[in-house]
Order: sequence, then C-alpha cells, then structure tokens
Amino acid sequence: MMINLKYKPFFIYLLFVSTLFVHVDVMAQPKNIWRTLGMIKFDMQMNEANEMAVRAPRTEPMIKAMEGDEVIVKGYIIPLSGKKGQNHFMFSAYPYENCFFCGKAGVESVMEVSTKDEIKIDYSDEAIYIKGTFHYLGFKPNDIMFSLTDAVQIDAPE
Repeated sequence: MMINLKYKPFFIYLLFVSTLFVHVDVMAQPKNIWRTLGMIKFDMQMNEANEMAVRAPRTEPMIKAMEGDEVIVKGYIIPLSGKKGQNHFMFSAYPYENCFFCGKAGVESVMEVSTKDEIKIDYSDEAIYIKGTFHYLGFKPNDIMFSLTDAVQIDAPE
C-alpha cells in the first residue's frame, strides 16, 4: 500500500512531533543528577565585600526546573559530626578523599542533606543512594548551592 504523496508531509510532521514528546519524557528525570548539576558554568565576578574576583555560576534552566522535585542521588556521606548515624550531613559525588571540601572537586559536586523525621543514616565509605526533595539555594560565595530535604536511604534503583 502506497501513501498518497499529498499526505506525506503530514505523516513526516506527525512522526517529528511524536518524537519530541518521547524526548521530553526521557529528559524529565535525569539519570545522573551529578552530571546535570555539573552543567553549571562559571563566570568571574567581583565580590564587592572583599573586592576580590570570585567564580559565580550561571545556572542552567534544567537545574532551576528541578526545584522541589523528588530525586534519587548516588553518592558519599561527608559527616558533620563524629557519630556513626547521621541525620544532617553533606553528600558528595566523590569519596571523602576527592570531595569538594578537600579541594579536589567543585561546589556543584556536593549538597547538604537533612533526613526525613531526623532518621539517622549510618556513615559508610561506600556509595549509597538517597531519595529526597531537591532545592537550588542560589549562589553565595563559600556556601553550598544545593540541598536535599526529607531524605531517606534507598536500595540501588534498577
């Protein structure tokens, strides 16, 4: 069966439009949130408080659009206290020895985490998965740009 040439542009348009909808669904939830956060680009700006140049981020719209979304993040606990169980900690894309606080990674590779109902998550040297509500905090020199609230530890997603 042949398609009438009169309708060929319509079918091409229909194929194109349906592909766009599939693409939007796939892109809606990033598979690796650290890669998405790493899309931030930095510009040099003058910090008026101390008259020094600082790297200020240009935030990608995709990151701002994640505000309030429930996300799953794989990473490493950077403890804020000496206790094994943590309900408030930093979470890094990299292990402790390679993290932002050791000067070996950028600010886009770390987020502050508060757990749901102050449930404690045991510290481990191994990567874990947590799920929580993502927040973009904006940029302030020497501060964290992202947080995760109501976080819970989960098993690795399939």
